[in-house]
Amino acid sequence: MDCDFLIIGGGIAGVSAAARLSELGQVILLEAEDHLAHHASGRSAALYEPRYGNAAVVALSLASEEDLRRRDVLSPRGLLMVAGPDDPHFEAEAKAMEMTPVSAAEACAMVPILRAGAIARAAHADHAWDIDTDRLVQGFAREARGRGARILTGARVKALTRGAEGWLAETGREALTGRIVVNAAGAWVDEVARMAGARPLGFTPMRRSMARIPAPAGHAVGGWPMVFGAGETWYMKPDAGALIVSPAEEHPMEPHDAWADDMVLAEGLARYEDFVTEPVTRLLASWAGLRTFAPDRAPVIGPDPQVPGFFWLAGQGGYGFQSCGAASRLAADLIGGRSGGTDADLVAALSPARFG
Repeated sequence: MDCDFLIIGGGIAGVSAAARLSELGQVILLEAEDHLAHHASGRSAALYEPRYGNAAVVALSLASEEDLRRRDVLSPRGLLMVAGPDDPHFEAEAKAMEMTPVSAAEACAMVPILRAGAIARAAHADHAWDIDTDRLVQGFAREARGRGARILTGARVKALTRGAEGWLAETGREALTGRIVVNAAGAWVDEVARMAGARPLGFTPMRRSMARIPAPAGHAVGGWPMVFGAGETWYMKPDAGALIVSPAEEHPMEPHDAWADDMVLAEGLARYEDFVTEPVTRLLASWAGLRTFAPDRAPVIGPDPQVPGFFWLAGQGGYGFQSCGAASRLAADLIGGRSGGTDADLVAALSPARFG
């Protein structure tokens, strides 16, 4: 047996699990691409807003804050929501994310390019931080390697079979054996399940496009909060002296190396322009990622109810970085048979057994 734990997928879910599981035994992580965090993890908005998401996501995100702070990957950002007249989403979202109402003038003081006449309501929160995603990924990877884990890139799993003692994963370059498989394959988790003989759970990858645009002339954007339209119709976030703008779309896709849809991106940029005084004149870059959701939009963390030795760590849905501390700890606790500190109701809400 080559290892105790074969982890398939080198995004934030797989890498954080590798660090946790390396405390319990020998780990081999298999990443299909040539470097870690190539797909969704490498295309994240990189924000920690622990009150963003459904109840299960919020619980995991809040429980992850201590770990993220210990790893020194958070820096202040703040969050500002703006809405036009009669927006149906504003009140519920401001309440859910514990945001404080502010006037249009106050919003424009925070972000000078906002157009006061377009803002009927606004709300602000300080409890949102940028995440240094590369530092977080590399920190988990160093931790795992420091305990003897092997992290193999360019190692796409082409076949996965279970024998009497464990699993055999074939990459085309080599065959590796492990006692337990951890399915952290992002948009490809149902494909990995099929290879393993497990029932796919119906995950849906959703494309989200982004554009990087120059900072408006004369403005230093580094201290601006992230801004989003109520109903998550668009968002804008400062990034290294420029701005990232997204239409915040959720378009179902087959698993693939995603790219931005020009028409969708243009529509999102138009919604952004409705609220600002500075038009978008050029793009510095554009890209897209796949945010993968289970049918109920909660992550799936737990052993497969039918296939022994097959463990799900899937469906992060764009919340992977902000929830990785608690999610990886729960995965290690469940695999290691430890009681841990996670509430039993949350464990049940995340378990793959909930799908029957």
